[in-house]
Amino acid sequence: MRYRLAGSVAALALATTATAACGGGTAAAPPGTAATGSTAAPGYLAVADDKLPAGGALNVAVHIDSGAATGLDPQLADVATSWQLMSLVYETLVTVGPDFSPQPRLAESWDNPTPTTYVFHLRKGVAFSNGREMTADDVVGSLKRLLAAKSVWRGQLGPVEKVAKVDAATVKITLSKPYTPFLAALANVPAAILPMKEIEAKTLDPAKEMLGTGPFKVQAHRQDVSWNFARNDHYWDKGKPAADSLTVTIAPEEAARVAAVQNGSSALAALGNVDSAAMLAGAANVKVATQATTDFYYLMLNSKNPKFADPRVRQALNMALDRKQMAEVALGGQGKPTGVTPAGLPGACDPAALPSATAGGAAKAKELLAQAGIANLSFTLSIYSTEPAPAVAQVIQQNLQQAGVTVKIEQMDEASWAGKVYGKVPATFDAALSWFAGYADPGMVTTWWNPDVAGFNAGFMQADKDLNQLIATAAEAPAGAARDKALAEVCAKVDTDAQMIPLVTRPATVAYRADAVSPSLYATEGYGNLLRLVADARVKKG
Repeated sequence: MRYRLAGSVAALALATTATAACGGGTAAAPPGTAATGSTAAPGYLAVADDKLPAGGALNVAVHIDSGAATGLDPQLADVATSWQLMSLVYETLVTVGPDFSPQPRLAESWDNPTPTTYVFHLRKGVAFSNGREMTADDVVGSLKRLLAAKSVWRGQLGPVEKVAKVDAATVKITLSKPYTPFLAALANVPAAILPMKEIEAKTLDPAKEMLGTGPFKVQAHRQDVSWNFARNDHYWDKGKPAADSLTVTIAPEEAARVAAVQNGSSALAALGNVDSAAMLAGAANVKVATQATTDFYYLMLNSKNPKFADPRVRQALNMALDRKQMAEVALGGQGKPTGVTPAGLPGACDPAALPSATAGGAAKAKELLAQAGIANLSFTLSIYSTEPAPAVAQVIQQNLQQAGVTVKIEQMDEASWAGKVYGKVPATFDAALSWFAGYADPGMVTTWWNPDVAGFNAGFMQADKDLNQLIATAAEAPAGAARDKALAEVCAKVDTDAQMIPLVTRPATVAYRADAVSPSLYATEGYGNLLRLVADARVKKG
């Protein structure tokens, strides 16, 4: 969800320390495809070679550490950078496969006997990293705690009415009405199962200490510097993690990550700048591929600011935006225009059919601004410095200039940007650029267009009762043609409301040393989590 909600906020980078060797590099592959010369199963960019011996140390670098902002409690985590790190320690009842379908995790199976009833059969032999067996009480307590929490993710769980223990291995969840995204909502880190016995006994404070059932356990953490993880010897999925230890280093400079992959000091990196792939094209033994994502950039227009209070002004700006140019120029052809339902997900609406896409572009935008009595409109667009956000902002600036609108780009570091955009109610910014994780169900991210549920945007967004009802109707509809139609109505309403304007999907460029690491990577990621399969990665030794 990130406002960059994880929503993460920004592009990430991973790196695994290993020995370099000679060989040729490869150019970036199209989104969602493996790099040239590599082979992978359908739905994957790469699959780790399990014939390689286990063991070794992984050293991974990420762009930002948001632990200080949200603490270590996964139920309160609201950005994708936190979700990535927490997913190494915590697990959920279900996960998502490479095709976004719900897959078993801590629940080995489930039944859905009625549209509002889910019965989860818990996996046997699951223990927390302290060795205590996970129980149905932990599951029930975790979900009840989340439902009672002041958590952004609470809104994604939908109309949960009751969570109950059936027996030692079974948990039943009852909804007050159908909610199609329910399983997908359970698949993200904020819905992880916590050690409730320790939390309730107050021998563990989850805001200060992480204890989960996942493949790793935390050894040490220095905010904005590094994380040190060790193998969880009690992990239920035997043979994982493949590495003995994992060090996550905070490395904000992309140029340094590119250089590290080039010289072999880093073996895997996810890059934000679309030009980085070209820089690595001749690097020895480097494979470069583009991971498609359901994440997408969006433009926030502060409708509580008099400049954007008139919907005609917002609509004019929306119809002047050239999403194809953003995808081609700012994202190197790797992104896709999108509506509020992320492009690429089954059931997503066609962005080319939205009202803004068929309205007439900059010329029509000028007419609409004139009708609203607006001349010489100018405003400041607040952005963060992580690539490729600045490139997207420049296209926005150029597009709106053609409509007679002057845009000043204000570029800040992540913390300053977040403070300005989310730190005050009502908000004081004019407009801002951010990104959402798009998740695994096309109806999920639409929730954030209801500020009464989302909360984070209440300072700059006016609630629209009609839009809220359309979002709720689409959430209840079962998968199929009727739901697709309902989601299309949400897309159209979001487009004309134009307070938060979806733009283009946000791909992730992944580079790795084929002589140093054998990773697993989904071809398309829905929760902004490039560490999703890190427990599978095999370090090549020698």
